[in-house]
Amino acid sequence: QVQLVESGGGLVQAGGSLRLSCAASGRTFRSYNMGWFRQAPGKVREFVATITRSGSSTYYADSVKGRFTISRDNAKNTVYLQMNSLKPEDTAVYYCAAEGTRPLSSREYEYDYWGQGTQVTVSS
Repeated sequence: QVQLVESGGGLVQAGGSLRLSCAASGRTFRSYNMGWFRQAPGKVREFVATITRSGSSTYYADSVKGRFTISRDNAKNTVYLQMNSLKPEDTAVYYCAAEGTRPLSSREYEYDYWGQGTQVTVSS
């Protein structure tokens, strides 16, 4: 089992940057593909980015491609989401999630473990 705790959210102006972190407990972090999802007020949760166990491959939603970068440090049991050129439409609660069997999945239901989320607010 993996427990996930996100941090790094906050309020930022449009065009600014934030880096989210997700710290995982347990020794099996490197066994999981990791993903970031987000949920804006009144909307369904949506896929943002994912990274494979080794960190060698990544996949992004079109809405964030070229602006966001997912990375991981298996020695620190942590996955990151660097968010640049932020837009007001990026405002949401951001969740990290762990998935054990299907690399580079964008499907929410394939992720087994979830963090509690961290709020990102982008002002115009």
